[in-house]
Amino acid sequence: MGLGGSLFKARKKSGLSQEAVAEKLGVSRQTISKWELDETLPDICQSKKLAVLYGLSLDELIDFNVEQKEIEAIIEKTSEETQKNIDWNKVWAKKYPVLASYQQQVRVEDYGPKLKEMLAQLQREYGYGRQDACLVLKDILARVWREP
Repeated sequence: MGLGGSLFKARKKSGLSQEAVAEKLGVSRQTISKWELDETLPDICQSKKLAVLYGLSLDELIDFNVEQKEIEAIIEKTSEETQKNIDWNKVWAKKYPVLASYQQQVRVEDYGPKLKEMLAQLQREYGYGRQDACLVLKDILARVWREP
């Protein structure tokens, strides 16, 4: 998607009309339309104003993804209490069925002690709490998994 598509989606997500954006930026509605159709580009100053108006960074505005933003907003709004009540394994198993079945195939007790030691090491060496150590270990695993 080009910059125009990103501008259009960000404006729609903000609930603003082209007229309202044009008025706030001191340009014509046709100018907003041309930006959104990729006929012309806003200059850097106008781009910054658009980002501020839409509550985004310039990077986010350039690569605006409505679905991603909605997911991020939901995660940020979800309370700790609600998160504790969600069976995340069950939720993710809908997308990744292996999460519902691996316990019958994998000897978890073979991996548990090694993982516990790694968690304890992160806690000792870096002073992380239990949850932070788990998040760091999860992130390290994800990085290793992405490597070729």
